[in-house]
Amino acid sequence: MSGGVDSSMAAYLLKSQGYAVTGLTMRLWRGGRTPVGAGKRGCYGACEEEDIAAVETICRIMDIPHHTIDLIQEYEQAVLSNFSSEYLLGHTPNPCVLCNQLIKFGALIEYAHASGVEFDFFASGHYAQIEKDEKSGRYLLKKGVDLRKDQSYFLYRLSQTQLAQAMFPLGKFTKEQVKKMATEAGFGELADKPESQDFIDGGEYQRLFGKAESTPGRILDEQGYRLGNHNGISHFTVGQRRGLNLGGSPQPMYVLRINAVNNDVIVGPKQSLAVRCLTANRLNWIAFEHLQEPLKARARLRSHQAEEPCEIIPLAADQVEVHFDTPHYSAAPGQSVVFYINEIIIGGGIIQKTER
Repeated sequence: MSGGVDSSMAAYLLKSQGYAVTGLTMRLWRGGRTPVGAGKRGCYGACEEEDIAAVETICRIMDIPHHTIDLIQEYEQAVLSNFSSEYLLGHTPNPCVLCNQLIKFGALIEYAHASGVEFDFFASGHYAQIEKDEKSGRYLLKKGVDLRKDQSYFLYRLSQTQLAQAMFPLGKFTKEQVKKMATEAGFGELADKPESQDFIDGGEYQRLFGKAESTPGRILDEQGYRLGNHNGISHFTVGQRRGLNLGGSPQPMYVLRINAVNNDVIVGPKQSLAVRCLTANRLNWIAFEHLQEPLKARARLRSHQAEEPCEIIPLAADQVEVHFDTPHYSAAPGQSVVFYINEIIIGGGIIQKTER
């Protein structure tokens, strides 16, 4: 439970259905109460104590027990360290994907059991669905009914063991229905509470990097000509346009790639971002154990992006090549590529490289 409307209403629904419900909250923030950024609220930041207090109040009103589990060290090692190291390699990691796999549906469950909190299922406020395929015996992950809020992309790395004990009570509801439910249940203030829009308050990623990781360098075009200077590659990611400060360019310029070895940012026009093929590894298959032969599917490279038709070709036990039917403009190493067939997430992996 995070103190927001989604996890609170997930708990409320389960209790109303007769389950014995216990609230669990992760403690992740080590940085005190000094705000790290303004604007977008994140799930990691200085507002954590305020959120924990809100959860405790909500649980008292619902008359359910509540436990806060300290996962600061685990989160720093599994999520923050990975994010910063990948970013400095010029990659575009997704911290929420790792957090769900390793922390929320991993360490949190393990530490809760170890501390004496017993439970049969682990529920969250994600907009997604789980269904058991009786023929194969596998648990399938499906999109939430509300496609505008669907969060299946963030959950594709969950194992069969994790899916078997998971519950997503909001998967069959729309966000508006959940807000209405909260108001009718006497939690109207939750319906108006701002949602987390990034993994860190204000989107202030730079607080994860020291001065050594913000070494100034060159901004080059595709031919290697110097167009300007940057104040550290940690400020940029593939596909980014803002912050380049390249006045006088005849057309908008975008980050095409980052050369971490030379500390260079390479830029070019949007058409140079077009990708027809990519290679991915660190695969996790949900609908089946292994991909044995080429498969037609649809791929999503960002959480709320429309899926694009593609063909997935197995190269090795933990590597595939993905060919898009039409050029794709938002593929970058480090991102997750998640594969869908209709409403079912068949699996996904981490992009290694792209081919323009």
